[in-house]
Amino acid sequence: MLTKELSREVEEIRRRFGIVGRREELAKMLIAARGRKHILLEGPVGVGKTFLARALAEYLCRDFIRVDGDERLDENKLLGYWDPPIVLKMGYVEEAFVPGPLTRAALSGSILFINELNRLPESAQNALLPAMDEGIIQIPHLGTLRAKEGFLIIATQNPEEDIGVYRLSEALRDRFVLIKLGYPSREEEIEIVKAQVPDVEERIAEISVDIVRKTREHPVIIRGCSVRSSIDLARITSLMDGGDEKWYTSALMTLPQRIETGDSSIDKESLVKELVRSVLGGYRGDFPVQRDLQRSR
Repeated sequence: MLTKELSREVEEIRRRFGIVGRREELAKMLIAARGRKHILLEGPVGVGKTFLARALAEYLCRDFIRVDGDERLDENKLLGYWDPPIVLKMGYVEEAFVPGPLTRAALSGSILFINELNRLPESAQNALLPAMDEGIIQIPHLGTLRAKEGFLIIATQNPEEDIGVYRLSEALRDRFVLIKLGYPSREEEIEIVKAQVPDVEERIAEISVDIVRKTREHPVIIRGCSVRSSIDLARITSLMDGGDEKWYTSALMTLPQRIETGDSSIDKESLVKELVRSVLGGYRGDFPVQRDLQRSR
Protein backbone atom coordinates (compact mmCIF):
# COMPACT_ATOMS: atom_id res chain seq x y z
CA MET A 1 0.00 0.00 0.00
CA LEU A 2 1.12 3.56 -0.69
CA THR A 3 1.82 5.95 2.12
CA LYS A 4 -0.42 9.00 2.36
CA GLU A 5 2.48 11.25 1.37
CA LEU A 6 3.31 9.18 -1.71
CA SER A 7 -0.35 9.07 -2.75
CA ARG A 8 -0.52 12.83 -2.35
CA GLU A 9 2.55 13.30 -4.55
CA VAL A 10 1.17 11.00 -7.23
CA GLU A 11 -2.08 12.96 -7.35
CA GLU A 12 -0.15 16.22 -7.50
CA ILE A 13 1.86 14.99 -10.51
CA ARG A 14 -1.31 13.80 -12.23
CA ARG A 15 -3.04 17.12 -11.59
CA ARG A 16 -0.09 19.28 -12.57
CA PHE A 17 0.65 17.49 -15.84
CA GLY A 18 -2.83 16.33 -16.79
CA ILE A 19 -2.00 12.62 -16.57
CA VAL A 20 -4.90 10.20 -16.95
CA GLY A 21 -4.61 7.11 -14.76
CA ARG A 22 -1.06 5.78 -14.20
CA ARG A 23 -1.21 6.03 -10.39
CA GLU A 24 0.63 2.77 -9.83
CA GLU A 25 3.30 3.49 -12.46
CA LEU A 26 3.94 7.01 -11.11
CA ALA A 27 4.22 5.70 -7.56
CA LYS A 28 6.80 3.12 -8.66
CA MET A 29 8.77 5.77 -10.56
CA LEU A 30 8.81 8.07 -7.53
CA ILE A 31 9.94 5.26 -5.25
CA ALA A 32 12.72 4.27 -7.66
CA ALA A 33 13.92 7.85 -8.09
CA ARG A 34 13.94 8.47 -4.34
CA GLY A 35 15.89 5.22 -3.95
CA ARG A 36 18.38 6.45 -6.59
CA LYS A 37 17.60 3.52 -8.85
CA HIS A 38 17.71 3.84 -12.62
CA ILE A 39 14.40 3.14 -14.33
CA LEU A 40 13.52 1.08 -17.40
CA LEU A 41 10.02 1.81 -18.70
CA GLU A 42 8.79 -1.04 -20.88
CA GLY A 43 5.69 -0.88 -23.01
CA PRO A 44 4.30 -0.55 -26.54
CA VAL A 45 4.42 2.60 -28.61
CA GLY A 46 2.20 5.48 -27.58
CA VAL A 47 1.45 4.62 -23.94
CA GLY A 48 3.12 7.76 -22.56
CA LYS A 49 6.56 6.54 -21.48
CA THR A 50 8.32 9.76 -22.49
CA PHE A 51 5.54 11.92 -21.06
CA LEU A 52 5.78 10.22 -17.65
CA ALA A 53 9.57 10.57 -17.61
CA ARG A 54 9.37 14.29 -18.40
CA ALA A 55 6.69 14.82 -15.79
CA LEU A 56 8.80 13.09 -13.13
CA ALA A 57 11.88 15.12 -14.05
CA GLU A 58 10.00 18.41 -13.85
CA TYR A 59 8.32 17.42 -10.59
CA LEU A 60 11.72 16.59 -9.08
CA CYS A 61 13.14 19.87 -10.47
CA ARG A 62 15.80 18.14 -12.52
CA ASP A 63 16.96 18.95 -16.03
CA PHE A 64 15.92 16.45 -18.70
CA ILE A 65 18.51 15.43 -21.30
CA ARG A 66 17.14 13.19 -24.04
CA VAL A 67 18.89 10.86 -26.47
CA ASP A 68 17.28 8.47 -28.93
CA GLY A 69 18.65 4.97 -29.27
CA ASP A 70 20.43 4.53 -32.57
CA GLU A 71 23.23 2.31 -33.86
CA ARG A 72 25.21 5.47 -34.66
CA LEU A 73 25.15 6.59 -31.03
CA ASP A 74 28.39 4.92 -30.04
CA GLU A 75 30.44 5.22 -26.85
CA ASN A 76 32.26 8.39 -27.94
CA LYS A 77 29.07 10.24 -28.84
CA LEU A 78 27.50 9.24 -25.54
CA LEU A 79 30.50 10.19 -23.39
CA GLY A 80 31.93 13.07 -25.41
CA TYR A 81 34.89 13.78 -27.66
CA TRP A 82 38.00 15.91 -27.96
CA ASP A 83 37.81 18.90 -30.31
CA PRO A 84 40.76 18.36 -32.72
CA PRO A 85 41.64 22.04 -33.46
CA ILE A 86 41.71 22.94 -29.76
CA VAL A 87 43.73 19.82 -28.92
CA LEU A 88 46.28 20.71 -31.60
CA LYS A 89 46.55 24.22 -30.24
CA MET A 90 46.33 23.68 -26.48
CA GLY A 91 46.63 19.94 -25.91
CA TYR A 92 44.26 17.78 -23.88
CA VAL A 93 42.92 20.55 -21.68
CA GLU A 94 39.45 20.60 -20.19
CA GLU A 95 38.33 23.28 -22.64
CA ALA A 96 39.04 20.93 -25.54
CA PHE A 97 36.60 18.28 -24.33
CA VAL A 98 33.04 18.38 -25.66
CA PRO A 99 30.87 16.40 -23.23
CA GLY A 100 28.25 14.02 -24.56
CA PRO A 101 24.76 13.61 -23.10
CA LEU A 102 25.78 11.01 -20.51
CA THR A 103 28.61 13.18 -19.21
CA ARG A 104 26.48 16.35 -19.19
CA ALA A 105 23.70 14.63 -17.28
CA ALA A 106 26.08 13.10 -14.74
CA LEU A 107 28.01 16.31 -14.05
CA SER A 108 24.83 18.40 -13.71
CA GLY A 109 22.83 15.91 -11.64
CA SER A 110 20.20 15.66 -14.37
CA ILE A 111 17.97 12.92 -15.68
CA LEU A 112 19.32 11.25 -18.81
CA PHE A 113 16.37 9.95 -20.80
CA ILE A 114 17.28 7.22 -23.30
CA ASN A 115 14.47 6.54 -25.72
CA GLU A 116 14.59 2.95 -27.03
CA LEU A 117 17.53 1.75 -24.99
CA ASN A 118 17.66 -1.53 -26.89
CA ARG A 119 18.66 0.32 -30.06
CA LEU A 120 21.99 1.33 -28.50
CA PRO A 121 24.98 -0.69 -29.77
CA GLU A 122 26.98 -2.76 -27.29
CA SER A 123 29.75 -0.17 -26.90
CA ALA A 124 27.25 2.50 -25.84
CA GLN A 125 25.50 0.10 -23.48
CA ASN A 126 28.83 -0.70 -21.82
CA ALA A 127 29.62 3.01 -21.42
CA LEU A 128 26.57 3.35 -19.19
CA LEU A 129 27.66 0.76 -16.65
CA PRO A 130 30.29 2.69 -14.57
CA ALA A 131 28.05 5.77 -14.41
CA MET A 132 25.07 3.69 -13.27
CA ASP A 133 27.03 1.49 -10.89
CA GLU A 134 29.49 3.83 -9.21
CA GLY A 135 28.54 7.25 -10.51
CA ILE A 136 31.85 7.67 -12.33
CA ILE A 137 32.87 8.36 -15.91
CA GLN A 138 36.38 7.67 -17.20
CA ILE A 139 37.55 10.03 -19.94
CA PRO A 140 40.98 9.33 -21.48
CA HIS A 141 43.40 12.26 -20.98
CA LEU A 142 40.90 13.91 -18.63
CA GLY A 143 40.58 11.43 -15.81
CA THR A 144 37.71 10.30 -13.60
CA LEU A 145 34.57 12.41 -13.43
CA ARG A 146 32.02 11.90 -10.66
CA ALA A 147 28.27 12.23 -11.07
CA LYS A 148 26.50 14.92 -9.10
CA GLU A 149 23.74 13.92 -6.71
CA GLY A 150 20.45 13.65 -8.55
CA PHE A 151 21.88 11.98 -11.65
CA LEU A 152 19.48 9.32 -12.88
CA ILE A 153 18.87 7.36 -16.07
CA ILE A 154 15.34 6.69 -17.27
CA ALA A 155 15.23 4.50 -20.35
CA THR A 156 12.47 2.98 -22.45
CA GLN A 157 12.09 -0.05 -24.62
CA ASN A 158 9.30 -1.56 -26.67
CA PRO A 159 9.25 -5.33 -26.12
CA GLU A 160 7.32 -5.83 -29.35
CA GLU A 161 10.03 -4.27 -31.52
CA ASP A 162 12.44 -6.73 -33.10
CA ILE A 163 13.95 -4.85 -36.06
CA GLY A 164 17.14 -2.85 -35.55
CA VAL A 165 17.39 -3.68 -31.86
CA TYR A 166 20.21 -5.11 -29.76
CA ARG A 167 19.98 -7.51 -26.87
CA LEU A 168 20.48 -5.75 -23.54
CA SER A 169 23.38 -7.24 -21.62
CA GLU A 170 22.62 -8.95 -18.33
CA ALA A 171 24.93 -6.46 -16.58
CA LEU A 172 22.90 -3.53 -17.93
CA ARG A 173 19.51 -5.05 -17.13
CA ASP A 174 20.74 -5.76 -13.61
CA ARG A 175 21.19 -2.03 -12.96
CA PHE A 176 17.64 -1.00 -13.79
CA VAL A 177 14.36 -1.41 -12.00
CA LEU A 178 11.64 -2.42 -14.44
CA ILE A 179 8.28 -0.65 -14.66
CA LYS A 180 5.84 -1.95 -17.26
CA LEU A 181 3.22 0.21 -18.95
CA GLY A 182 0.27 -1.35 -20.71
CA TYR A 183 -2.54 0.26 -22.65
CA PRO A 184 -4.98 2.33 -20.57
CA SER A 185 -8.51 1.12 -19.93
CA ARG A 186 -11.23 2.06 -22.40
CA GLU A 187 -12.55 4.78 -20.08
CA GLU A 188 -9.07 6.24 -19.56
CA GLU A 189 -8.33 6.17 -23.28
CA ILE A 190 -11.53 8.09 -23.99
CA GLU A 191 -10.54 10.63 -21.35
CA ILE A 192 -7.11 11.00 -22.98
CA VAL A 193 -8.70 11.60 -26.39
CA LYS A 194 -11.05 14.22 -24.95
CA ALA A 195 -8.12 15.96 -23.26
CA GLN A 196 -6.05 16.00 -26.46
CA VAL A 197 -8.80 16.92 -28.94
CA PRO A 198 -10.52 20.13 -27.77
CA ASP A 199 -14.31 20.16 -28.10
CA VAL A 200 -14.46 16.62 -29.51
CA GLU A 201 -17.94 15.11 -29.30
CA GLU A 202 -18.33 12.33 -26.74
CA ARG A 203 -19.61 9.94 -29.40
CA ILE A 204 -16.64 10.58 -31.70
CA ALA A 205 -14.19 10.02 -28.85
CA GLU A 206 -15.89 6.74 -27.91
CA ILE A 207 -16.11 5.36 -31.45
CA SER A 208 -12.49 6.32 -32.19
CA VAL A 209 -11.26 4.49 -29.12
CA ASP A 210 -13.43 1.43 -29.84
CA ILE A 211 -12.12 1.17 -33.41
CA VAL A 212 -8.50 1.46 -32.33
CA ARG A 213 -8.91 -1.01 -29.49
CA LYS A 214 -10.30 -3.51 -32.01
CA THR A 215 -6.93 -3.44 -33.80
CA ARG A 216 -5.28 -4.74 -30.62
CA GLU A 217 -7.63 -7.72 -30.43
CA HIS A 218 -8.09 -8.90 -34.01
CA PRO A 219 -6.57 -12.39 -34.48
CA VAL A 220 -4.64 -11.55 -37.67
CA ILE A 221 -3.15 -8.32 -36.29
CA ILE A 222 0.07 -8.94 -34.38
CA ARG A 223 0.65 -5.28 -33.56
CA GLY A 224 -2.30 -2.96 -33.08
CA CYS A 225 -2.57 0.81 -32.97
CA SER A 226 -1.45 3.08 -30.16
CA VAL A 227 -3.35 5.60 -28.07
CA ARG A 228 -1.95 8.21 -30.43
CA SER A 229 -4.02 6.57 -33.16
CA SER A 230 -7.21 7.07 -31.13
CA ILE A 231 -6.34 10.75 -30.76
CA ASP A 232 -5.58 11.17 -34.46
CA LEU A 233 -8.69 9.30 -35.56
CA ALA A 234 -10.89 11.46 -33.35
CA ARG A 235 -9.20 14.66 -34.48
CA ILE A 236 -9.53 13.88 -38.20
CA THR A 237 -13.11 12.62 -37.91
CA SER A 238 -14.09 15.79 -36.01
CA LEU A 239 -13.10 17.83 -39.06
CA MET A 240 -15.36 15.88 -41.42
CA ASP A 241 -19.05 15.99 -42.24
CA GLY A 242 -21.23 13.05 -43.17
CA GLY A 243 -22.51 9.88 -41.62
CA ASP A 244 -20.75 6.53 -41.45
CA GLU A 245 -18.70 7.28 -44.56
CA LYS A 246 -16.53 9.79 -42.71
CA TRP A 247 -15.41 7.02 -40.36
CA TYR A 248 -14.19 4.86 -43.22
CA THR A 249 -12.35 7.80 -44.74
CA SER A 250 -10.66 8.93 -41.53
CA ALA A 251 -9.82 5.37 -40.45
CA LEU A 252 -8.18 4.61 -43.80
CA MET A 253 -6.12 7.78 -43.42
CA THR A 254 -5.10 6.93 -39.86
CA LEU A 255 -4.79 3.20 -39.24
CA PRO A 256 -3.52 0.90 -42.06
CA GLN A 257 0.11 2.05 -41.86
CA ARG A 258 0.10 1.55 -38.09
CA ILE A 259 -0.97 -2.06 -37.92
CA GLU A 260 1.16 -5.11 -38.55
CA THR A 261 -0.23 -8.45 -39.63
CA GLY A 262 1.38 -11.84 -39.66
CA ASP A 263 0.46 -12.33 -43.32
CA SER A 264 1.69 -9.88 -45.94
CA SER A 265 -1.08 -10.94 -48.33
CA ILE A 266 -3.77 -9.46 -46.07
CA ASP A 267 -5.32 -6.27 -47.44
CA LYS A 268 -4.99 -3.83 -44.54
CA GLU A 269 -7.51 -1.39 -45.97
CA SER A 270 -10.16 -4.10 -46.15
CA LEU A 271 -9.25 -5.15 -42.62
CA VAL A 272 -9.67 -1.59 -41.33
CA LYS A 273 -13.04 -1.29 -43.06
CA GLU A 274 -14.11 -4.52 -41.36
CA LEU A 275 -13.13 -3.13 -37.95
CA VAL A 276 -14.95 0.15 -38.56
CA ARG A 277 -18.06 -1.72 -39.72
CA SER A 278 -18.07 -3.94 -36.64
CA VAL A 279 -17.81 -0.99 -34.25
CA LEU A 280 -20.38 1.19 -36.01
CA GLY A 281 -22.74 -1.78 -36.06
CA GLY A 282 -22.65 -1.81 -32.27
CA TYR A 283 -23.96 1.75 -31.96
CA ARG A 284 -27.66 2.49 -31.93
CA GLY A 285 -29.10 5.96 -31.40
CA ASP A 286 -26.98 8.05 -29.05
CA PHE A 287 -25.50 5.21 -27.01
CA PRO A 288 -23.37 2.17 -27.82
CA VAL A 289 -24.75 -1.31 -27.27
CA GLN A 290 -23.21 -2.46 -23.99
CA ARG A 291 -22.77 -6.04 -25.24
CA ASP A 292 -20.43 -4.94 -28.01
CA LEU A 293 -18.56 -2.53 -25.78
CA GLN A 294 -17.82 -5.23 -23.23
CA ARG A 295 -16.53 -7.48 -25.99
CA SER A 296 -14.23 -4.70 -27.23
CA ARG A 297 -12.55 -4.19 -23.86
